[in-house]
Amino acid sequence: MKGIILAGGSGTRLYPLTLSVSKQMLPVYDKPMIYYPLSTLLLAGIKDILIIATPQHMAGFEQLLGDGNQLGISLSYKVQEEPRGLAEAYILAEDFLSGDSSMLILGDNIFHAANLQGVLRKAVAENVGATVFAYPVDDPGSFGIIEFDALGRAVSIEEKPAEPKSRYAIPGLYICDAHAPEIAAQVKPSARGELEITSVLQAYLDQDRLSVVPFGRGTIWLDTGSYANLLDAANFVQLIQKRSGSMVSAIEEVAYNESYINAEQLRRLAEPLIKTSYGDYLLKLVAADRQEANMGA
Repeated sequence: MKGIILAGGSGTRLYPLTLSVSKQMLPVYDKPMIYYPLSTLLLAGIKDILIIATPQHMAGFEQLLGDGNQLGISLSYKVQEEPRGLAEAYILAEDFLSGDSSMLILGDNIFHAANLQGVLRKAVAENVGATVFAYPVDDPGSFGIIEFDALGRAVSIEEKPAEPKSRYAIPGLYICDAHAPEIAAQVKPSARGELEITSVLQAYLDQDRLSVVPFGRGTIWLDTGSYANLLDAANFVQLIQKRSGSMVSAIEEVAYNESYINAEQLRRLAEPLIKTSYGDYLLKLVAADRQEANMGA
């Protein structure tokens, strides 16, 4: 399975912050926003990832992340000339996917849970067709919404409905089989003039090949597309890290824990950041593991 991060769009809801900077490069407390979706894909066991971004912002992502070799992964890049809807990501990624299934995540979505890795890997392993996640929200009219029947089976999907049929939103995280680009190519623009991801999901549902995985109460989903949400996300990350003493979505740590890189490689990544709490944290990981290894010797 391959990964896709959709980091395009104009970020108009965050103007003037995003007049010259990609939304996904804005800081969420102590790291760039794109670190969070990237770490989610790594937790799912995905190492081959495509980043889709606008022409004016592509160079920044390439400078920040490179080809991924330093993390033991592979990163590719694709330009999205104009924001034409989320479903376009599958069309742009068709050559990259080359017949593989994929996990698509939106670049401004943050997920956090103690068992997130297990939930994601189980969903990947069991996917047949497409899989989405369900998350209860207070303002369902602002999201793509799943309607369920009396037996809890998904029966319809609607994008930002005026009269929502449930309060379960679909977060920006989607697992699809190899047919996603083909299905997306057949989607007609909505009244908003966009290729809606909900149209792709509805096609899978019509084929009876859509699975829905409810996120548990311990799962946090944050969409950082507005000033208030961006601040909430930063405050959440700061609080979790202060209370737990562990980083949220440090991509170097995730790569290290997944054995994509070794202790020496982690140390080399941390040393340029030595004057920051981020770099200090990574170096402490190396020191702690060395101490543990020495005690066991």
